[in-house]
Amino acid sequence: MRPAPTILHLDMDAFYASAEQAAKPSLRGKPVVVGGIGPRGVVATASYEARVFGVRSAMPTAQARRLCPNAAYLSPRFTLYRQVSEAVMELLHELSPLVEPLSLDEAFVDLEAGGVPAETAAVRAVGEKLRRDIRSATGLTGSVGLAGAKMLAKIASEAAKPNGLVVIEPGTERELLGPMTVRTLPGVGPATAETLRRAGIHTVAETAEAGEAELVRLLGKAHGAGLYAMALGRDDRPVVAERDAKSISVEDTFEVDLTDRTRVRTEVLRLADRCVQRLRAAGRSGRTVVIKVRNYDFSTLTRSETLRGPTDDPGVIREAAVRLLEAVDTTGGVRLLGVGVSGLADFTQEDLFAQLATEREAEELAKAAPDPAGGTGEGGEPEERPRRWHPGLDVVHEEYGAGWVQGSGVGRVTVRFETPWSAPGRVRTFAVGDPALRPGEPLPLVGGGPEGTQSSEPAILPKSLSPEGSEPVPGEEMSSR
Repeated sequence: MRPAPTILHLDMDAFYASAEQAAKPSLRGKPVVVGGIGPRGVVATASYEARVFGVRSAMPTAQARRLCPNAAYLSPRFTLYRQVSEAVMELLHELSPLVEPLSLDEAFVDLEAGGVPAETAAVRAVGEKLRRDIRSATGLTGSVGLAGAKMLAKIASEAAKPNGLVVIEPGTERELLGPMTVRTLPGVGPATAETLRRAGIHTVAETAEAGEAELVRLLGKAHGAGLYAMALGRDDRPVVAERDAKSISVEDTFEVDLTDRTRVRTEVLRLADRCVQRLRAAGRSGRTVVIKVRNYDFSTLTRSETLRGPTDDPGVIREAAVRLLEAVDTTGGVRLLGVGVSGLADFTQEDLFAQLATEREAEELAKAAPDPAGGTGEGGEPEERPRRWHPGLDVVHEEYGAGWVQGSGVGRVTVRFETPWSAPGRVRTFAVGDPALRPGEPLPLVGGGPEGTQSSEPAILPKSLSPEGSEPVPGEEMSSR
């Protein structure tokens, strides 16, 4: 444990939803839900305006629509989110060489390694400046937690949400943690919490009072001892600059259960190709191929095969995925498929005996597979598949310029024409095949227009556990998480 709060945890506020509000003036201050928009979709992020109605991350989109039917439901735009994330991570690297990203919108920073004095006033000033710099660079807000340990810094940033800063002074950890639910501690999920509940343990204070021996008896040596240390506020995990990924995977949930074996096989091959693309983009290779199959009744199966050496060869990975699929019964219907690679390495070992005939066969199957959107026209010629205009998609019209898709259906697509730096724009409707309308690229959230930065209106005030420094930065608007 450090004697000063020199570990910083940054968590962007409702990242995906706030980015969409910043990009779309007509959505500022309104409920926005980002995630899968189909009947089997899942919420990725909800703005605070939507959370007022009970919408939460990981909630089925169908349930979210019932709770908040008037929200804007948008498909994710990861190109935009990665651009914003890169700008934020660049600011963090200016503070210290030790930055540990946890996701696109979350990271730990070791301020001590960056030369920041081990004083509360100094680290608070760094945190406040970081929030201002993020707002200036991206138009979005983030919440900052500062403490002497990673666990406590993360708890502090959660307490600071949205758009706040909280400092936990060393020596106050047990007093702060005591009344919190045991689920606050890292590694305590529903199963562990239920085990502790049956033993009469509900809060962090009760966990500490139970003692290490009792926790080891209930949870096992490693988990029990670790949990006891955290309940006392002890967490000596260092900030690690490079977090080595353990696996790379992709998966898709289908709006309608797949029952055709050929279609299932084709989808597995497509997912294998996407997985290889991500593998190569990361400069890695893998030795173990894994497939995931979720059946119509929500039962989930995984199958894996370990190769003779790490590879990023698409033919080898596709062939292994197909072999694994052959051992799975999919006749009842499949609602989700996934392909992943684990046992990652930064080199490849070519398999000279790979059966690449499977790859050629797969390509032929993909060409022969019926188009689910259109089938074939007269004379057996394939019809052109209609373009799918997902809500939130960036588009450009030859006459009206840049905009985004509000919705589509029955051969029509509705577009709102506005930019991040404009006033709320007008809505127009076109035929889905209108040659003047085409997909576009995300526009920068700041600096693209004469009026400079704009972002979403505030939803609620930030919480704070700090006696000072918890006020919003003067001149800043607050967005939400």
